[in-house]
Amino acid sequence: MEIQKQSKQQQEFALASMTELAASSSSSSFCSDSQSVPVTARFSADNGVVELRFNRESESADSISVYVKTARLFKLGALQSVCITKVSGADTGKEKYSTGVTVQFRNKEESTAFHCAFEQWKKEVTVQGMLLTDGAVTACKSKFDDKIEPSSAKMYFHYYGQLLHQQNMLQDYVRTGTYYAAVIENRADFFGRVVVDVGAGSGILSFFAAQAGAKHVYAVEASEMAEYARKLIAGNPSLGEKITVIKGKVEEVELPEKADILISEPMGTLLVNERMLESYVIARDRFLVPNGKMFPTVGRIHMAPFSDEYLFVEIANKALFWQQQGYYGVDLTPLHASAFGGYFSQPVVDAFDPRLLVAPAISHVLDFTEIKEEDLYEIDIPLKFIASVGTRVHGLACWFDVLFNGRKVFILIFFTLG
Repeated sequence: MEIQKQSKQQQEFALASMTELAASSSSSSFCSDSQSVPVTARFSADNGVVELRFNRESESADSISVYVKTARLFKLGALQSVCITKVSGADTGKEKYSTGVTVQFRNKEESTAFHCAFEQWKKEVTVQGMLLTDGAVTACKSKFDDKIEPSSAKMYFHYYGQLLHQQNMLQDYVRTGTYYAAVIENRADFFGRVVVDVGAGSGILSFFAAQAGAKHVYAVEASEMAEYARKLIAGNPSLGEKITVIKGKVEEVELPEKADILISEPMGTLLVNERMLESYVIARDRFLVPNGKMFPTVGRIHMAPFSDEYLFVEIANKALFWQQQGYYGVDLTPLHASAFGGYFSQPVVDAFDPRLLVAPAISHVLDFTEIKEEDLYEIDIPLKFIASVGTRVHGLACWFDVLFNGRKVFILIFFTLG
C-alpha cells in the first residue's frame, strides 16, 4: 500500500487509472504510467463535509469530486471498483444513483486499503462528524469481527487462552501423534523453509516444524495463550530460537516474510464449526507463496443414514419425565411432545459402529489450497442415498477427515461426530 500524503484532514492514495462514467456515452479516462503524472484519489474534510477527489495532480482543474456521505463504493473485481454518488430525484423525491467513476488499483493491498479508508472516512468523519486524529488511519474492521459477534469472539479467545483446554487438545494423542507424523515424516517439505502456524495455541505444531528443520516458524495466536507459548519457547531454547510468536488475529497481523508452508489445526465440530477454516484460508491468501504447501491440505465431510434402535430408545426415554400426569398435582403430559422433539433435535456427539450405516456415504470435499473464503460462508450438501437394506432410519451419521499431502508421506486422520 502506498499512501502519498496523510494529515489530520486528508489522506491520499495512488491509483493505476480511473474513468468517469458520464451520463452520455462519452467518458473521460485518467491513467498513470511512467511518462505521466500519477492518478490520485484524495480524501479531505472541511467542517465535517468529506470529499473524495480523483485527479492527475494535486491542484489540477481536470478532476472529479464526490461527496463521501452520498457515495457508495462497490468492488467489480480484485483490482477494480466503482464509486457512484447518490442524489435525490426531483420528480419522485426518491434517492437514486447518478454517474460515478471506475477505479483501477495497482495491487490487491492498495485496493483493500482504499476500501478500508473509504469506510472509515464515511463512518468516523461523515456519520460521527469527527476527523481522523493525529493523522492516523483507523484500522479497518477485520474479517474476523465481521463473522463473529464481539461477545462471542471474547468468549472464543478466552476459551482457547486457557491451559486446561490446551491440555485437553495435547492429550488427544491420536490428533497430536498424527500431526507429528505428518510433519516429521515429511521433513523434506519443512527443511529450510519458512512456516506459519495459524492459530498456534501452545505452539506445539511450531515445535514440530522446528524439529523437522524449518528455517523459521511464525506462530500466530490471538488469545492469551500466546504468552504461554512464549514461555514454552523460552524453556526450549534449542528449538525456540527458530520460533517467533506473533500475538494477533491472522486477519490483521503483518509478517516480515512470506511462508513456504502453512500448518494449522483449524477443524471444528464436523470440520467447519468455529469458523477457523476461514482464517486458515485468509492466511493462505495473505502469507503463502505461490504453490506453497498447506498442512492439512484437504478436508472431507462424510454423511450416511444409520439405524440404531438402542440409541433411539435411550434418547426417547429421556422424555419420559414429561409423561407424568400427577407431578405434585400437575399434569406434565402437554409438554411431552415438545420435550421429545427437543431431545431428538440435538446431535449425539460420539463414536459409532460403521455397521449401523444403511447406505453408502456421500462426501463433500474442501480443498484448502483452492477454496475461496466466501465458499465457506454457506455450504450446501445435497443428500441422496440408496439404502442397501430395508430398515428404519434413525438419523444421519456424520464424520470428517483431513489429508496431509506431503512430499514423502500422505497421511489421513479421521474425526467422528455421530
